[in-house]
Amino acid sequence: MRNETQRTMLADADRWLGDRITAAWDLLTGRPVSLYAASVLRIGYGLLYLVFLLREFPHRDEIWGPGSPWTLALARELFDQTGWVSVLALSDSRVYFETCYVLALVTSALFMLGWRTRLMSVLFAVVVTSFHARAIFMTDGGDNLVLLMALYLVLTASGRRWSLDARRNRLKSAPAGSAPRPQGNPLARQLRDSRSTLVTAVHNCGMFLIAAQVCLLYGSAGLYKVQGSTWGGGTALHYALNLELFRPWPVLSNFVDEHTFVIAIAGYLTVLLQVAFPFVLFGRLKYPVLTMLLGMHIGIAVLMGLPLFSGAMIVADAVFLPDRFYTFLPHLCRRMGRRRGSRGPAPARTTGAGAVPAQGGPGGALGSKHPIVLPAERKDTHDRPETSTPQLPSTGS
Repeated sequence: MRNETQRTMLADADRWLGDRITAAWDLLTGRPVSLYAASVLRIGYGLLYLVFLLREFPHRDEIWGPGSPWTLALARELFDQTGWVSVLALSDSRVYFETCYVLALVTSALFMLGWRTRLMSVLFAVVVTSFHARAIFMTDGGDNLVLLMALYLVLTASGRRWSLDARRNRLKSAPAGSAPRPQGNPLARQLRDSRSTLVTAVHNCGMFLIAAQVCLLYGSAGLYKVQGSTWGGGTALHYALNLELFRPWPVLSNFVDEHTFVIAIAGYLTVLLQVAFPFVLFGRLKYPVLTMLLGMHIGIAVLMGLPLFSGAMIVADAVFLPDRFYTFLPHLCRRMGRRRGSRGPAPARTTGAGAVPAQGGPGGALGSKHPIVLPAERKDTHDRPETSTPQLPSTGS
């Protein structure tokens, strides 16, 4: 009897384990997840790096070019020790550098637009890696995050939504949508299915890596802050606001620094949000947490003059918003547009607008001095804009 019970328990455990493995495999290969979030990451980081390169265009030679104090010889010596690589280190010619810079601008723009996204994602990762390695001592946390995300986005299918590739595929499939597809060779069909499964699995793994990276970043930053006495005492933001290197608006920094109680509350709230972030991602509590983190990053960009870091973090947080959120946004915008259009100025009323000439009948012959007055509901319908729902005419006498 005991052996029978043990065999039953083992069979149930094997069945439960098999069900979990099957569910995990279906989640990994069943369908690509977070396609809209991947597109937001592509657009966000492509635009962010494009603006960054345009912003540093007047200083490109001092930072990455032949005129940089960190010479190409020093960079190559460091590459031998660290293993970094950069296409900018292949030649010290100024023409070569200017060509690479223009190509970097074009690559960032095309990656943002989603043109040939598979190829552009690889080229974008090469661009970010090359510029990062060439002036590695001038980078900060924002540059490091953009580099990691550029590498992760190579794995994702970030061109499936909101891209030129998606538009081209939609236009291509529209004429042939009603035509039956040929069955083709069974081997070719199996290869297509295998390729689709592989692409889906790699995409899902890439999105998981991005989410895990953001969770690790927030969690480690929060735990690191907990160990510091200034964060525990609530004075960390006071010292940060008084660093000359991070005071783009001294008057604004001094104004914020005067509110010591608000500064202390903001410091404690920052630590709490970062430590709790990985634990609130599977419920609705993540929405207010993401909103507060958005405000925190905007404050860092304005008060401390770190727009690249703040922009990189804001874009990274978008990975945790579900696809239904992004699909709801266009409907919300259209609804707000229609509502704004329906609030246009009403047509001006003239004297006797509610009266019409008599249309004949008893007591209502043509030329009669007694006009027929429309009912209240008919008058309201007459005064409404054309966008309102039309009312059926009255059939009464």
